[in-house]
Amino acid sequence: MTVAPPVRIEFLGIDFDQIDEMSAIELCLRLAHERRFTYVATPNVDHIVRLHEATPPAAQELKRAYLGAALRLCDSRILQLLASWSQVNLTLVAGSDLTSSLLREPRLAGMRIALIGAESDAHAWFVRTRPDVGFSQNIPPMGVATNSAAQDAIVEFVERADANIVLFALGAPQSELLCQKIADRGLARGVGLCIGASIEFLSGAKRRAPLWVRRLRLEWAFRLASEPRRLWRRYLIEGPRIFGIWREWKRQSRA
Repeated sequence: MTVAPPVRIEFLGIDFDQIDEMSAIELCLRLAHERRFTYVATPNVDHIVRLHEATPPAAQELKRAYLGAALRLCDSRILQLLASWSQVNLTLVAGSDLTSSLLREPRLAGMRIALIGAESDAHAWFVRTRPDVGFSQNIPPMGVATNSAAQDAIVEFVERADANIVLFALGAPQSELLCQKIADRGLARGVGLCIGASIEFLSGAKRRAPLWVRRLRLEWAFRLASEPRRLWRRYLIEGPRIFGIWREWKRQSRA
Protein backbone atom coordinates (compact mmCIF):
# COMPACT_ATOMS: atom_id res chain seq x y z
CA MET A 1 0.00 0.00 0.00
CA THR A 2 1.43 3.35 -1.10
CA VAL A 3 0.68 6.26 1.21
CA ALA A 4 0.85 9.81 -0.11
CA PRO A 5 2.50 12.44 2.11
CA PRO A 6 -0.22 13.70 4.46
CA VAL A 7 -1.62 17.20 4.38
CA ARG A 8 -0.76 19.25 7.48
CA ILE A 9 -3.12 21.65 9.24
CA GLU A 10 -1.98 24.14 11.88
CA PHE A 11 -4.01 24.28 15.09
CA LEU A 12 -2.95 25.82 18.42
CA GLY A 13 0.65 26.07 17.30
CA ILE A 14 1.05 22.48 16.04
CA ASP A 15 0.99 21.32 12.42
CA PHE A 16 -1.12 18.15 12.58
CA ASP A 17 -0.91 15.50 9.87
CA GLN A 18 -4.28 14.71 8.32
CA ILE A 19 -4.01 10.95 7.98
CA ASP A 20 -6.15 8.04 9.12
CA GLU A 21 -5.01 5.21 11.38
CA MET A 22 -4.49 2.67 8.61
CA SER A 23 -2.29 5.04 6.61
CA ALA A 24 -0.37 5.96 9.78
CA ILE A 25 0.37 2.26 10.38
CA GLU A 26 1.63 1.87 6.82
CA LEU A 27 3.96 4.83 7.29
CA CYS A 28 5.20 3.48 10.62
CA LEU A 29 5.98 0.12 9.02
CA ARG A 30 7.89 1.84 6.24
CA LEU A 31 9.84 4.01 8.70
CA ALA A 32 10.61 0.91 10.79
CA HIS A 33 12.91 -0.34 8.02
CA GLU A 34 14.78 2.91 7.43
CA ARG A 35 18.38 3.30 8.51
CA ARG A 36 17.72 6.63 10.19
CA PHE A 37 15.69 7.18 13.35
CA THR A 38 12.38 9.01 13.03
CA TYR A 39 9.47 9.30 15.43
CA VAL A 40 5.73 9.82 15.78
CA ALA A 41 4.22 12.33 18.22
CA THR A 42 0.58 12.32 19.29
CA PRO A 43 -0.17 15.72 20.86
CA ASN A 44 -3.19 15.99 23.15
CA VAL A 45 -4.56 18.69 25.47
CA ASP A 46 -1.80 18.13 28.05
CA HIS A 47 0.89 18.52 25.38
CA ILE A 48 -0.58 21.75 24.01
CA VAL A 49 -0.92 23.29 27.48
CA ARG A 50 2.68 22.38 28.33
CA LEU A 51 3.91 23.85 25.06
CA HIS A 52 2.11 27.16 25.58
CA GLU A 53 2.94 27.55 29.28
CA ALA A 54 6.62 26.61 29.17
CA THR A 55 9.19 29.38 29.65
CA PRO A 56 10.75 30.61 26.38
CA PRO A 57 13.84 28.32 26.33
CA ALA A 58 11.84 25.22 27.27
CA ALA A 59 9.01 26.15 24.90
CA GLN A 60 11.48 26.45 22.05
CA GLU A 61 12.93 23.04 22.87
CA LEU A 62 9.46 21.47 23.02
CA LYS A 63 8.43 23.10 19.74
CA ARG A 64 11.55 21.74 18.09
CA ALA A 65 10.75 18.24 19.37
CA TYR A 66 7.28 18.35 17.86
CA LEU A 67 8.54 19.85 14.60
CA GLY A 68 11.11 17.05 14.39
CA ALA A 69 8.46 14.31 14.37
CA ALA A 70 7.87 12.50 11.09
CA LEU A 71 4.17 12.32 12.00
CA ARG A 72 2.14 14.53 14.34
CA LEU A 73 -1.26 13.01 15.02
CA CYS A 74 -4.13 14.51 17.02
CA ASP A 75 -4.65 12.29 20.08
CA SER A 76 -7.53 14.20 21.65
CA ARG A 77 -11.25 14.33 20.96
CA ILE A 78 -11.33 17.60 22.92
CA LEU A 79 -8.79 19.15 20.53
CA GLN A 80 -10.78 17.78 17.61
CA LEU A 81 -13.94 19.39 19.00
CA LEU A 82 -12.26 22.77 19.55
CA ALA A 83 -10.89 22.57 16.02
CA SER A 84 -14.37 21.88 14.61
CA TRP A 85 -15.67 24.95 16.45
CA SER A 86 -12.98 26.88 14.58
CA GLN A 87 -13.92 25.37 11.18
CA VAL A 88 -10.78 23.22 11.22
CA ASN A 89 -11.33 19.59 10.25
CA LEU A 90 -8.77 17.79 12.43
CA THR A 91 -8.34 14.05 11.91
CA LEU A 92 -8.23 12.00 15.12
CA VAL A 93 -5.77 9.11 15.51
CA ALA A 94 -5.65 8.14 19.18
CA GLY A 95 -2.17 7.07 20.24
CA SER A 96 -3.45 4.05 22.20
CA ASP A 97 -5.45 2.85 19.19
CA LEU A 98 -2.45 3.31 16.88
CA THR A 99 -0.20 1.37 19.27
CA SER A 100 -2.73 -1.43 19.64
CA SER A 101 -3.26 -1.81 15.90
CA LEU A 102 0.45 -1.63 15.12
CA LEU A 103 1.36 -4.28 17.69
CA ARG A 104 -1.24 -6.63 16.20
CA GLU A 105 0.23 -6.26 12.71
CA PRO A 106 1.37 -9.63 11.27
CA ARG A 107 4.14 -7.80 9.39
CA LEU A 108 5.95 -7.19 12.70
CA ALA A 109 7.06 -10.85 12.69
CA GLY A 110 10.84 -11.02 12.79
CA MET A 111 11.24 -7.36 13.72
CA ARG A 112 12.87 -6.01 16.87
CA ILE A 113 10.89 -3.88 19.32
CA ALA A 114 12.37 -1.87 22.20
CA LEU A 115 10.30 -0.47 25.06
CA ILE A 116 11.43 2.48 27.19
CA GLY A 117 9.60 2.67 30.50
CA ALA A 118 6.48 0.78 31.66
CA GLU A 119 6.59 -1.91 34.32
CA SER A 120 8.73 -5.04 34.30
CA ASP A 121 5.70 -7.26 33.64
CA ALA A 122 5.41 -5.66 30.19
CA HIS A 123 8.20 -8.00 29.09
CA ALA A 124 6.11 -11.07 29.95
CA TRP A 125 3.11 -9.57 28.14
CA PHE A 126 5.16 -9.00 24.98
CA VAL A 127 6.64 -12.50 25.04
CA ARG A 128 3.17 -13.98 25.49
CA THR A 129 1.46 -11.75 22.93
CA ARG A 130 4.12 -11.44 20.22
CA PRO A 131 6.59 -14.31 20.56
CA ASP A 132 7.52 -13.75 16.90
CA VAL A 133 9.32 -10.43 17.58
CA GLY A 134 12.57 -9.67 19.34
CA PHE A 135 11.95 -7.59 22.46
CA SER A 136 14.13 -5.54 24.79
CA GLN A 137 13.20 -3.11 27.56
CA ASN A 138 14.85 -0.28 29.44
CA ILE A 139 13.24 0.75 32.73
CA PRO A 140 14.79 4.09 33.72
CA PRO A 141 14.74 5.50 37.25
CA MET A 142 12.12 8.01 38.35
CA GLY A 143 12.74 11.62 37.45
CA VAL A 144 14.10 11.14 33.93
CA ALA A 145 13.17 14.72 33.03
CA THR A 146 15.86 16.10 35.37
CA ASN A 147 18.33 13.20 35.23
CA SER A 148 20.77 13.76 32.37
CA ALA A 149 22.64 10.52 33.11
CA ALA A 150 19.40 8.52 32.81
CA GLN A 151 18.59 10.31 29.57
CA ASP A 152 22.01 9.47 28.14
CA ALA A 153 21.56 5.84 29.19
CA ILE A 154 18.23 5.67 27.33
CA VAL A 155 19.75 7.17 24.19
CA GLU A 156 22.62 4.69 24.26
CA PHE A 157 20.21 1.80 24.90
CA VAL A 158 18.16 2.73 21.83
CA GLU A 159 21.30 2.96 19.71
CA ARG A 160 22.50 -0.47 20.89
CA ALA A 161 19.07 -2.10 20.54
CA ASP A 162 19.03 -1.46 16.78
CA ALA A 163 15.25 -1.96 16.91
CA ASN A 164 12.75 -1.42 14.12
CA ILE A 165 10.23 0.10 16.54
CA VAL A 166 10.97 1.89 19.80
CA LEU A 167 8.06 2.51 22.18
CA PHE A 168 8.51 5.41 24.61
CA ALA A 169 6.25 5.02 27.66
CA LEU A 170 7.72 7.89 29.68
CA GLY A 171 4.94 10.44 29.25
CA ALA A 172 5.17 13.95 27.85
CA PRO A 173 7.34 15.78 27.21
CA GLN A 174 10.17 13.41 28.18
CA SER A 175 9.38 10.96 25.36
CA GLU A 176 9.32 13.60 22.62
CA LEU A 177 12.48 15.33 23.85
CA LEU A 178 14.37 12.03 23.99
CA CYS A 179 13.21 11.12 20.49
CA GLN A 180 14.54 14.44 19.22
CA LYS A 181 17.87 13.84 20.95
CA ILE A 182 18.18 10.36 19.46
CA ALA A 183 17.34 11.67 16.00
CA ASP A 184 19.89 14.47 16.35
CA ARG A 185 22.70 12.03 17.18
CA GLY A 186 21.97 10.03 14.05
CA LEU A 187 23.22 6.69 15.43
CA ALA A 188 19.91 4.83 15.85
CA ARG A 189 17.44 3.56 13.27
CA GLY A 190 13.77 2.66 12.98
CA VAL A 191 10.74 4.55 14.22
CA GLY A 192 9.90 5.75 17.72
CA LEU A 193 6.36 6.09 19.05
CA CYS A 194 5.49 8.21 22.08
CA ILE A 195 2.79 5.95 23.53
CA GLY A 196 1.95 7.21 27.04
CA ALA A 197 0.03 4.54 28.96
CA SER A 198 -0.81 2.43 25.88
CA ILE A 199 1.11 -0.66 27.00
CA GLU A 200 -0.55 -0.56 30.43
CA PHE A 201 -3.96 -0.48 28.72
CA LEU A 202 -3.05 -3.36 26.42
CA SER A 203 -1.56 -5.54 29.14
CA GLY A 204 -4.49 -4.93 31.49
CA ALA A 205 -2.37 -3.16 34.11
CA LYS A 206 -4.74 -0.20 33.68
CA ARG A 207 -8.29 -0.11 32.38
CA ARG A 208 -8.99 2.13 29.41
CA ALA A 209 -12.28 3.98 29.13
CA PRO A 210 -14.97 2.06 27.22
CA LEU A 211 -15.53 3.12 23.62
CA TRP A 212 -18.84 4.83 24.40
CA VAL A 213 -17.13 6.97 27.04
CA ARG A 214 -14.43 7.94 24.54
CA ARG A 215 -17.01 8.84 21.91
CA LEU A 216 -18.67 11.16 24.42
CA ARG A 217 -15.26 12.84 24.87
CA LEU A 218 -15.19 11.81 28.54
CA GLU A 219 -12.09 9.62 28.59
CA TRP A 220 -10.40 12.27 30.72
CA ALA A 221 -13.14 11.88 33.38
CA PHE A 222 -12.78 8.10 33.34
CA ARG A 223 -9.03 8.34 33.85
CA LEU A 224 -9.48 10.92 36.60
CA ALA A 225 -11.87 8.60 38.43
CA SER A 226 -9.42 5.70 37.98
CA GLU A 227 -6.35 7.59 39.26
CA PRO A 228 -7.57 10.70 41.12
CA ARG A 229 -4.44 11.24 43.25
CA ARG A 230 -2.12 11.17 40.24
CA LEU A 231 -4.26 12.91 37.66
CA TRP A 232 -6.42 15.47 39.49
CA ARG A 233 -4.10 18.36 38.76
CA ARG A 234 -3.72 17.51 35.07
CA TYR A 235 -7.45 17.27 34.41
CA LEU A 236 -8.92 19.77 36.88
CA ILE A 237 -6.28 22.53 36.98
CA GLU A 238 -4.02 22.33 33.93
CA GLY A 239 -6.33 20.81 31.31
CA PRO A 240 -9.03 23.52 31.37
CA ARG A 241 -6.38 26.07 30.39
CA ILE A 242 -6.75 24.76 26.84
CA PHE A 243 -9.87 26.93 26.44
CA GLY A 244 -7.88 30.12 27.07
CA ILE A 245 -5.19 28.95 24.65
CA TRP A 246 -7.88 28.24 22.06
CA ARG A 247 -9.53 31.66 22.51
CA GLU A 248 -6.15 33.39 22.09
CA TRP A 249 -5.41 31.32 18.97
CA LYS A 250 -8.77 32.36 17.51
CA ARG A 251 -8.07 36.02 18.30
CA GLN A 252 -4.68 35.89 16.61
CA SER A 253 -6.10 34.00 13.64
CA ARG A 254 -8.60 36.80 13.05
CA ALA A 255 -5.96 39.55 13.37
